[in-house]
Amino acid sequence: MLQAKELSEGFHYFVMGWHLITQKGLRRFVIMPVLLNILLLSGLFWLFISNIGGLIDELMSYVPDWLAWLSGILLALSIFMILTLFYFAFTMLSGFIAAPFNGLLAEKVEQRLTGENLIEMSTIDFLKDIPRMLGREWQKLWYSLPKIIALFLLSFIPILGQSVVPVLTFLFTAWMMAIQYCDYPFDNHKIPFRIMRNELGETRTLSLTFGSLVTFCTFVPVINLVIIPVVVCGATAMWVEKYRDNALFAFKPHKQSAQNHRTKIVNHQQEQLKHQSNRFIN
Repeated sequence: MLQAKELSEGFHYFVMGWHLITQKGLRRFVIMPVLLNILLLSGLFWLFISNIGGLIDELMSYVPDWLAWLSGILLALSIFMILTLFYFAFTMLSGFIAAPFNGLLAEKVEQRLTGENLIEMSTIDFLKDIPRMLGREWQKLWYSLPKIIALFLLSFIPILGQSVVPVLTFLFTAWMMAIQYCDYPFDNHKIPFRIMRNELGETRTLSLTFGSLVTFCTFVPVINLVIIPVVVCGATAMWVEKYRDNALFAFKPHKQSAQNHRTKIVNHQQEQLKHQSNRFIN
């Protein structure tokens, strides 16, 4: 069920992202994501133009003759689904390549909004943390890939594949956009992927609104060149105001429990060593 307040907040945080990238002190962290975005979009645009004709013909071949009068509408929906799938591929690739830079941008935005200094990392520490960031991107990929494959296979079902599936594909893409970009501030605090996903699910209308705006803007020339840093900034503002306190509270008990468990193990080992030492002395 749509929530009017969350719908409005989705627009608010998206607009806030545009405001934040113009702030002094943040602009230099936007340059690298923008350059990577330009390179990826150029490559995928060439790939799209090269293959769009064959993909459309393949999809339309599954439409029965008695639905020929709907061919125009079904053609438009098929093109839309193909565009969405290409966009999903772009997002996954940019997630892997630009993850370290987006994480750094999210960290600086959070510092600007909260006034709190997060843990400062040296260049060496930053480089050492890159494998963990890429591992997080793999988690997103494994979460989304089965669903994307299912939608792709459903697209070959006559009527359903050219009507319902494009809508489902768009909604899932919008959901993944929210996950993709809201995850950077969550991950900066080492909050597990499952907790992040649950937090976004609690405000699903907000997440889908924000993700839909991202998806639409990706198809707009020029705007799509700078959309990634804009969305990272907007998602970080959303994290600070909507999720930060709850997510950190939800994560700390798990972290504290694990720490207590480790403490108990260490204490047990020390007691065992002490007992063995006493036996040896006696």
